[in-house]
Amino acid sequence: MFAHIQSGADNMIASEKNLMTSVDKAYDLYFQLLTLPVELAEYARERQELARQKRLPTYEDLNPNTRFVDNAVIRMIAGSDSINDRIAARKLGWKKCSDLIRSLYAQLCESDYYKEYMQSAETSFDNDRRFLMKFFEAMQECDALDEALEELSVMWLDDVPFVIVMILRTLENTRQSHTELKVAAEFKSDEDPAFVRTLFEHTLVNYNAYQTHIEKYTANWDIERIVFMDNLIIATAIAELVSFPSIPIKVTLDEFIEISKYYSTPGSSTFINGILDKAVESLTAEGLIKKAGRGLI
Repeated sequence: MFAHIQSGADNMIASEKNLMTSVDKAYDLYFQLLTLPVELAEYARERQELARQKRLPTYEDLNPNTRFVDNAVIRMIAGSDSINDRIAARKLGWKKCSDLIRSLYAQLCESDYYKEYMQSAETSFDNDRRFLMKFFEAMQECDALDEALEELSVMWLDDVPFVIVMILRTLENTRQSHTELKVAAEFKSDEDPAFVRTLFEHTLVNYNAYQTHIEKYTANWDIERIVFMDNLIIATAIAELVSFPSIPIKVTLDEFIEISKYYSTPGSSTFINGILDKAVESLTAEGLIKKAGRGLI
């Protein structure tokens, strides 16, 4: 929506297509990142093999610690048909990122959680899984990874924190008894793609009308001086409040306040929260917000 409005685009269908493409790309990133530890483990395995082939190998060269390369969860990811099929079909992977793999492996080896894992007396599937979760948590703030992903796709960088949360949930639900890693679905239900399109369309079609409402709730503000992203977030929240009677008001408010923390200025969440509270009161009184369904009483 930001791109559509700021560029002055007049083809909503094309912009909607770009929106759904960005959802597909975010799902690609989920698979791309899931295979990152597989690539690192393979790199570690190659290094160990090269060390064994030295003319004068040390005891450590001949008897390396293979806990990381033999991590059971990493092996499960590597052997997953659903992951490998998506990687192949969408032409994903890390073949063009050899420098990144070397750099990340070096960083990994220096990390406290890696050293603790490699030296731990516990050898279990749960321990392997906990280690991998710590790895992905560390990747949430990794400049080298961010730079590499930006080169692979300009659509990926903003989605890294969200996708890593998806991966952590996937790992939390993984069990040793599973024969296949249960990957997250792109959409939780068949209704979700329709929701995305409908929210997008209703916001754009009614954007100017919503600006009129926003002006009423920001009487002491110059509407032109309000951060554009704040304006857009408020308009989208109003579209959801008005257009989706089955979504509780609190759910909408919580979601868009969280979005503002990520996409707008530090003080935006407080500002948006105040404006949306006024909007809910006014739009409900006007009969424009009508909620019905389970969990709404």
